[in-house]
Amino acid sequence: MTEEAHVFDRRLVRRHRSRAAAGLAGHDFLFREIAERLADRLDDVRRDFPVALDLGCHSGQVGAVLAGRGGIETLIQSDLCLDQVSRATGCRVAADEEALPFAAASVDLVMSNLSLHWVNDLPGALIQIRRVLRPDGLFLAGLLGGETLHELRAALLDAEIEVSGGAAPRVSPFADVRDAGALLQRAGFALPVADSDRVTVTYADALALMRDLRGMGEANAVHARPRSFTRREVMARAAAIYGTRFGDSAGRIRATFQVIYLTGWAPDPSQQQPLRPGSAQSRLSDALGVAEHPAGDKTPPRKG
Repeated sequence: MTEEAHVFDRRLVRRHRSRAAAGLAGHDFLFREIAERLADRLDDVRRDFPVALDLGCHSGQVGAVLAGRGGIETLIQSDLCLDQVSRATGCRVAADEEALPFAAASVDLVMSNLSLHWVNDLPGALIQIRRVLRPDGLFLAGLLGGETLHELRAALLDAEIEVSGGAAPRVSPFADVRDAGALLQRAGFALPVADSDRVTVTYADALALMRDLRGMGEANAVHARPRSFTRREVMARAAAIYGTRFGDSAGRIRATFQVIYLTGWAPDPSQQQPLRPGSAQSRLSDALGVAEHPAGDKTPPRKG
């Protein structure tokens, strides 16, 4: 991996999760919510997945909602942080998404709940995920997208410029939904789909939001982050800007979490294949009720 690919400090990600592990149950609302949404998407697939991998399981939020759904007989739960995965129940292993220790074609389903946005080499991680899937195996994931915490990002940026005369990266960069879909295709998944939705949460103030992010283990872990504590004046000004710009009539502030959902299948000959070019049995022009003109011909001008 090149140095430029090291956007995140993975050791710091692990430390953040380890620090949050003991009290995570008081802050894991978003993990539980997206686990439910991923499980609902799995319910839409009419087939069984006997062996499943929960990649980046935190303390087992996906496992808690699956309860045998999807025909899962064995669920392997893995996380970068031993302190978190040890709080899950069942089959558990500490594993890094950037270096998967699982054999090729060993599982039928890989699910990932709000963890892959901390991966430096997301294309490489997706290739590894496809490798561990059996033919016609399913990959289903949710990760934070680029619109996540845009309110906090704007408030911190303006406050730091105003107070300090410059700004440093204090909110992690996240993927774009279009780029995520292209990465699925690049990694070799069949029938790739990427879509997104938003979860909006309200807090008493910006400081309550930042405490919650810390409690989730989702604090800033960008390599280029400032190494010193943020000045108290900056935080106070950011909280004021946040309340003014993104507050509601009840005096609470909103925080947006964009969740990108990725769905892809390990290739298999049994899957639906695109038609060979030129094999269509009917003309598009007939379906649309318009005249067809050979390529390069101009449409005749209309009269009258």
